[in-house]
Amino acid sequence: MQGTIRKTAGALALTMAMLFATGAAAQMQGIQLAAGSSTHNHAHNHDDDVYKGYFKDSQIAERSLSDWEGDWQSVYPYLQDGTLDPVMAHKAEHGKKTAEEYRAYYEIGYRTDVDRIVIGPGSVAFHKGDKSVQGQYAADGYEVLTYKKGNRGVRFIFKKMAGDSEAPQFIQFSDHRIAPEKADHYHLYWGDDRAALLEEVTNWPTYYPSSMNGDDIVHAMMAH
Repeated sequence: MQGTIRKTAGALALTMAMLFATGAAAQMQGIQLAAGSSTHNHAHNHDDDVYKGYFKDSQIAERSLSDWEGDWQSVYPYLQDGTLDPVMAHKAEHGKKTAEEYRAYYEIGYRTDVDRIVIGPGSVAFHKGDKSVQGQYAADGYEVLTYKKGNRGVRFIFKKMAGDSEAPQFIQFSDHRIAPEKADHYHLYWGDDRAALLEEVTNWPTYYPSSMNGDDIVHAMMAH
């Protein structure tokens, strides 16, 4: 009988030890998951702040043309043919303007006759229908702009070094990013006067990958 009691007590102690260890492990896993979630949320909030134009100068870093390499299409035709109407309606639901007012705002912003841009290593080709001009471009620094509502943006600037005379002397990228990272879309400013381009804040031709169709672009825009 005494041996049985000892065995039972030993088994009970072993079971309690195992339960304690399992509970401790689960608690540690919970802590790790919570920490991971916190880190993810912090990174997401950080990216969201930068996207909205709130960042420190120390966060800005030079970028190379390779961040924008690819074949890109203007979204202006999609605004004109009504494909982006759901985007305007979505903005109206969450903003302070009507869908019609947003459409008028983007009509000015997206307007361009350059319907396609192809960017390769050091080169940029501007397409208007079946005609195109091309230039070779090198980095020319960046400029930080402060907007009326207090947020900021960074223009990454490239200067033409060679190429067709009709190709613009300067191009300036703005894509809500402030350090090296591949772009998923961008606003582009171009012309022959570097300083004058920095004053342009109402017309910002916008480009998404040519591989995307209208529905893809609508989904991407509404995700922001």
